[in-house]
Parts: sequence; structure tokens; C-alpha cells
Amino acid sequence: MCGRFTLAKPAQSIAELFLTLEFEDIEPRYNIAPTQPVLTVLNDPESRRRAPRLMHWGLIPFWAKDVKIAYKLINARSETAAEKPSFRAAFKYRRCLIPCDGFYEWKKLDERRKQPYYIQAHGGGLFAIAGLWEHWSGPGGEEIDSCTLLTTDANQTMAPVHDRMPVILNRDDFAMWLDPDVHEKGPLQALCKPAPDDLLTMRPVSAYVSRAGNEGPRCIEPLKEPETKTAPKADQGQMDLF
Repeated sequence: MCGRFTLAKPAQSIAELFLTLEFEDIEPRYNIAPTQPVLTVLNDPESRRRAPRLMHWGLIPFWAKDVKIAYKLINARSETAAEKPSFRAAFKYRRCLIPCDGFYEWKKLDERRKQPYYIQAHGGGLFAIAGLWEHWSGPGGEEIDSCTLLTTDANQTMAPVHDRMPVILNRDDFAMWLDPDVHEKGPLQALCKPAPDDLLTMRPVSAYVSRAGNEGPRCIEPLKEPETKTAPKADQGQMDLF
């Protein structure tokens, strides 16, 4: 799964990656966790142009009775999303991109310890994770846009740490992924493949990042020496639906 990621690049860099998009300055984030607001890019249903939108991380299907389901739907397996009731409508009609400059994964060392790793592109550049989104209208008049991140099999770089990884889309595939007129699952699923083995690099970081409330550059600092204490369990943040 993908349970944490970073987005610390300036707005101009994000706009350049997604072509012609204009972003307002955003606060650098080094420990984005589920249930928090995340920046997404989608084709605006009215203008049919790419547009940024803040969404709640954790998908709330349009048919859900309440928001509690979101915590269970922070990720979706790309191999089955087109058939699963929670994701199939969004896979067909509501796809998005999640700008990212790195993500975390935890490697199990033993029954009590997990070592966090920070994974980023060689050179530290931006990339985009494939996502799905939904608009939910609550019984009390609540209106929430929410999203989930798609995952696929780990590539050879990621495999020593975890057997899954986020779907990282090639820039040339952004247009098809966001195209509201593309509905066939075959061409879309073909885009959801493991990233090339040489795309990513990873390094161990401190267990400081394991607490969702911890923020700042310290989260991505390389681990200078092995940590002998039991790392705190990686929490997923608080249920905060703006």
C-alpha cells in the first residue's frame, strides 16, 4: 500500500509537470497522511481542462451512508478497481493524478520493528500517482470530494521493502488517464504497471516519520545510524474531513 507521501516542491514546478496549470503557492508537506487534504489534478467536468483540487484522502463512494468507509479506502488495487463496487464507477468516470515528490514504505524487521524508507525519483523530481475520486453528498448537507491512490506490484527496486507500490504514471499517459471519454478498462489498466526499476531510489529514514503528526524536512533526512529502539507503529492520522 501507499500510506504516506510528500509534496514539497514549489507551485511553479507542479504547474510545469501538468502543463498550463496554475497553482497557488502551497505549504511544503513532508508527511501527508490518510484523512488529510491532498492536492489532486483532474479534468474539470465543466471546463474540460486540467484543474487542481484539494480532496480528502480516503475515498467515500457516492453511495456510502457515512464517511467512516474512507479510512478503509486510501488505496485501491489497480488490477481489480474496475470491478470492485467501491471503485468501479470512479475508475470508469472519475480519475485523477496526485502530485508527489516521494513516498514512504515500512519494511518489517521482526515482530516488533519496522524500518521506514523514503522512496523518490532519481534526481528528486516530481511525479504523479494515478488516483480515483468521488463526490459525496451527506444526509446533513455535507459535500466532500475524496480520492484514493492506485497500487500495483512492486518493481525490483521496491520489492525488498514491500510487495506493492503506487502506480506512477508516465507523463505521456496523463492525457489518457484524465480523459473523461475513455471508459474501457483494458487501455486504462495497461497504464497501471510497475514503474521502471531505474526510476526510483530509496533510503532508510528515522522512525520520526511514523507518527502522522510529525512534519518538516526531518521526516526525509537519511538515517545516520541504525535505530535500536522499537519504532512506533505507523499511525494513519486522524479522521479530519475539513
